[in-house]
Amino acid sequence: MSNFVAPYVARLITSPGLQRFKRALTEKHRLRKKQPHLVTVYLRINDPYSYLLLQVLEQLESRYPLQYDFRTVLNLQQDMYPAPELWEKNALVDGGYLAGLYDLQLPPKKAQSTPQRDAQVTAQLLHWELQPGYLGNALSLFEAYWQADSLKLDALIDRRIASHVECYQHHLQANENLLESSGHYLSAMLHYGGEWYWGLDRLEHLEHRLNGMGLGGAGGTDVHFNRGYQDFGRQISPGKIPKTHNNKAIELYWSLRSPYSYIGLVRARQLAEYYHVPLVVKPVLPMVMRRMQVPGAKSFYIFRDVKREADKYGIDFGFVADPLGEGVERCYALYEFAKSAGVGVEFLESYARGVWSEGIRSDTDAGLQKLVQRVGLDWQQARGLLKDESWRLWVQENLAQLYGNDLWGVPSFIYGDVKVFGQDRVDSIERAIVADLEGMHLIESADG
Repeated sequence: MSNFVAPYVARLITSPGLQRFKRALTEKHRLRKKQPHLVTVYLRINDPYSYLLLQVLEQLESRYPLQYDFRTVLNLQQDMYPAPELWEKNALVDGGYLAGLYDLQLPPKKAQSTPQRDAQVTAQLLHWELQPGYLGNALSLFEAYWQADSLKLDALIDRRIASHVECYQHHLQANENLLESSGHYLSAMLHYGGEWYWGLDRLEHLEHRLNGMGLGGAGGTDVHFNRGYQDFGRQISPGKIPKTHNNKAIELYWSLRSPYSYIGLVRARQLAEYYHVPLVVKPVLPMVMRRMQVPGAKSFYIFRDVKREADKYGIDFGFVADPLGEGVERCYALYEFAKSAGVGVEFLESYARGVWSEGIRSDTDAGLQKLVQRVGLDWQQARGLLKDESWRLWVQENLAQLYGNDLWGVPSFIYGDVKVFGQDRVDSIERAIVADLEGMHLIESADG
């Protein structure tokens, strides 16, 4: 695909019109086949996000005329997880944050288990898939597993099944193959009408879709799963925030080629400005430029997911000129120059907006000149810095710092002792800032 055509194809793929057309086609097919509103649910016993999702499915079913097709999985697609141990470690901490946000259950420590025990529990879940009552049975089993209640687990798992786990391997493989062939790789996933919704963080998008179809019943347009951002930038009124209050900064580990980083930068900048907190951005090279792989299915899901997240936050996205390679290098080569002029964050945001929503070819001088000049930088001076390779040293130092904080991907945010991965968790940074202000008695109380 030519560099000229690519932005238009990207805009078409993410266009609301195409989404409406595909959804209408899917619904027409469902009605013609006289099928229910079927949601395929992928759950993994040792995944905290799956346990949290399972706890809200009954509530979701009570609000919408849904039927669930449960698919138990166990084995991760290794090429989708660049750092599986760090992912799992973060998932437990992050799951705890979500549990507190939505008043759900999740122990602070991961249950002690073995591969053999996980296989036995998974076999029992697979057995239940083909009979009524999976949701209630699975809830009991997940609860016993995560509470490390061995006696309850033994009572719930049929000994005949536990002794013949191998008999369920084909069933398990079929579920995992379906997940992969349908275009995904994570557990705690819901698949409805050709679209994916991951865990609690994406249920809001499903709620909006079902409400738009008139399926919300008495609730009409109610949305329950938006607590992560509904009060963003509104927890304290501006007049109560002191201009200076501490020397903590928001650190953002960031990549130009990560569209989630683009969203994360915009939101972090908004947060920093609102609360008068410094924002320090630490760019790292994209995974592909670090000789790592990003499978096509993962990239395609991310692209579509970023579009709906960007729309949610009112951020333009979709007219894309991929900056991979020279575009990234030119951005990073000029970052120190922009910082020295006091517009480092503005430069990165302008650059990211240019490549992710305006289709600006940053690998060309004409495109780069526009990105440079619109933040007030001198083009001729900037042009002379493009061959400077010193940025390759600090960009790798930033990567080492990221790993040193037990983080692995971008965007990642650090504020004091709070370390989080993903633009979804900018709200946890805000809560940490508010807690600091309240702890220092610099404000009377949060407005709510």
